[in-house]
Amino acid sequence: MHNKTLIDYTLHLADNALIIGHRNSEWCGHGPVLEQDIAISNIALDLIGQARNFYQYAATVSGNGATEDTLAYLRDAIDFKNILLVELPNGDWAQTILKQFFFSTYQYFLYQQLQNSKDAQLAAIAEKALKEVTYHVRWSSEWVIRLGDGTLESKNRMLRAIDEIWSYTGEMFLAASYELQGIREEYAVDLSEIQKNWVQKITSVCIEATLPLPADTWMQSGGKEGKHTEYLGFILADMQFLQRAYPDADW
Repeated sequence: MHNKTLIDYTLHLADNALIIGHRNSEWCGHGPVLEQDIAISNIALDLIGQARNFYQYAATVSGNGATEDTLAYLRDAIDFKNILLVELPNGDWAQTILKQFFFSTYQYFLYQQLQNSKDAQLAAIAEKALKEVTYHVRWSSEWVIRLGDGTLESKNRMLRAIDEIWSYTGEMFLAASYELQGIREEYAVDLSEIQKNWVQKITSVCIEATLPLPADTWMQSGGKEGKHTEYLGFILADMQFLQRAYPDADW
């Protein structure tokens, strides 16, 4: 019998990477300068590659004929387990950069610990992805500093971005039922262990960027359990249209 909790946990990791990867792909051809247009498109490709690896593993574990494509394209919004942060609109460049920095830093510490998972396949995917995410953290943190400690306009945009995004960061460390079970079975990451490292990294970069972070505040949640913003529905309508309109088509 397949392990539903393991599948849910793997889908959660896959959905996070897929949705923010899709969001980043929306910048293709619209970046502020050509070099950064290419950079964020490459990050999108990295994230979608991570999602593929997790979906392939979830499909194997489920053993019910699922594939990476059916899991990405034929599930409804309520079945997705990504955090709300990754489905937020791109907004301007500052908002996209800040969202990527918060998420990549979370992924970095998550994958660092996931390498020690008792599940060999999850550990292998994390080890491979960590090399990519290390670059994502460096790239996004440099932009946070450049914009935060830049012109009055860029600083104000970063301050607005913090106001827009900060209340979505708490969900990263609020464990869902399948995460708690996975921690007990020693294949999932204990989020309370990585939260301290995340806060330290975010704080140090924001100090260098001369950006104040909010004090303790109420946090949004629900995405891990399938309760999403209206934005996810629009993402899926765009992303899944071709597969649903022409099922099993060959190109």
